[in-house]
Amino acid sequence: MLKELDPLLHSQLRLAVMSLLIGVQEADFVYLKEQTGATAGNLSVQVDKLQKAQYITVEKTFKGKMPRTVLRVTDTGRDAFASYVEALNDYLKLGK
Repeated sequence: MLKELDPLLHSQLRLAVMSLLIGVQEADFVYLKEQTGATAGNLSVQVDKLQKAQYITVEKTFKGKMPRTVLRVTDTGRDAFASYVEALNDYLKLGK
């Protein structure tokens, strides 16, 4: 039986955010906005959903006088992402 795909990660923008964060120690909001092409408002909403699920942490600081938001994947997020990729691979194997 196929595993259910995590609906939180099955969203295109949330999956893009997690994919970007998996490969780095941390990333700031501006970088994620540029890489995903998302609007600040939409990205903010999706980041909030990932944070509430404890898939990422969000740290708001200042660099000089400029606000900076840094995001990091949690162990919970890494596990959820790995499970999602594994489940997706199972779906892809059906077509072979």
